[in-house]
Amino acid sequence: MEGIHQVHLPLPFPLRIVNTYLIRDGEGWTVIDTGLNYAPGQAAWHEAFARHGVDPRMIKRIVLTHAHPDHYGMAGWLQALSGASVALSAGEAAFARAQWHADSHAHDATATFFGAHGMPPDLMTTVADDITHLRMMTHPVPSVVTYLPVGEPLLIGERLFIPIATPGHSDDHLVFYCAEERLLICGDAVLIKITPNVGLWGWSRGNPLAQFLASLDRLAELDVALALPGHGPLITRFHERLDELRVHHVERLEAMEHAIGAGATAYEVCTAVFPLQELTSHQMRFAMAETLAHLEYLATQGRVEQIEHADGTRSWRRCAL
Repeated sequence: MEGIHQVHLPLPFPLRIVNTYLIRDGEGWTVIDTGLNYAPGQAAWHEAFARHGVDPRMIKRIVLTHAHPDHYGMAGWLQALSGASVALSAGEAAFARAQWHADSHAHDATATFFGAHGMPPDLMTTVADDITHLRMMTHPVPSVVTYLPVGEPLLIGERLFIPIATPGHSDDHLVFYCAEERLLICGDAVLIKITPNVGLWGWSRGNPLAQFLASLDRLAELDVALALPGHGPLITRFHERLDELRVHHVERLEAMEHAIGAGATAYEVCTAVFPLQELTSHQMRFAMAETLAHLEYLATQGRVEQIEHADGTRSWRRCAL
């Protein structure tokens, strides 16, 4: 689209690429999402600036859909390079402070949470180390951030975008909708070749899958001809994709419920549903969180229940019909 450039940035894990966007903003530019801060990512930004004739000092704003590291990680680096402001939802800014600042102990809390649900100690250690390594690729964190209120118009050049709350993939994820062009910048709320990860992490708000499904319903009310996602190809059959995502989660819920059998830990359910031998520790972490999100949703439907044992560990069982 005129005045919008998609920038592919490399990632050092199987997802491989994150989509970010340079949008012409009057005499300058706005950046949507930033990538993970490591040398190949920085090189890719410099290449994009050269290709599109952008002096980094022309960047007026850095806007984030959410604060997962592959979207937030270079916000501080780009801010230092350009002097631009960094804007995101207040909830995602709080998440970033808790997760990515140097004094965070979120890596230990996540590993402990997964351990209570059956994850083996050696994998817990690897998960904690992975998160610590990722944290280093979000530094420097932005020195100053501003908050984007839901529903308050955001003018980028001549395009008027409305920030819309789409929790699920992250607690306070935002998408940006331009009604005049039927255009949606959707971050990780909707993806075409993979399904957005919807995980329960111990610190996330309860029942993220219910929030995600409600976000799909909210997005279904929009007239969208083109969606610009955070990963994978552009989305031109937007409403069909929403339906596919709903079906996927119905099927995944059934698989999780079946995998509980006579009783199981979340880790046992996870390894029954996902191909453990094919997953990296990074992917295993997301598979575990997604398993817990689906079990939580099943519990709210009265289909399963969580059992807390005397030693603090937890398991799940199916409810009697």
